Amino acid sequence: MVSMSHKPHCPMSPTDVVDAYFLENRAKVLDLAAFLDRLERSGGDGSDFRIACLREAIAILTDGDGDRARRIQLLLSDPSSEPIAAAPMQGAFGAPNPDLAP
Repeated sequence: MVSMSHKPHCPMSPTDVVDAYFLENRAKVLDLAAFLDRLERSGGDGSDFRIACLREAIAILTDGDGDRARRIQLLLSDPSSEPIAAAPMQGAFGAPNPDLAP
C-alpha cells in the first residue's frame, strides 16, 4: 500500500518524460484551443454545463496542486448513485448535467 504522504516515483527522468510525451500533449492542447475558438466563432457563450466543466478542468491543469488526473476525472464524472427515470439521449454527456441532478 502506498502512503498518501509518499509521492510515487516515476522511473523516467524529467527529460525522458518530456521527450516521450511532449508532442502528443502539444497536439491535445492545440486541439482544445481550436475547439474553444470554434465554439466562440459559432456564437457560443460558454454557458453550456460541459464547457463550464471543461474550463474548471483547464484551471486544475495550471493550479500547481498536483493529482490533476484524479481531480479532473472526479470533476467530469457523474457523482450520483441513483439511476434516472429515463435517459434523455443515447450516450453520455461527458460531464455531470446539473439539470439531471436528483
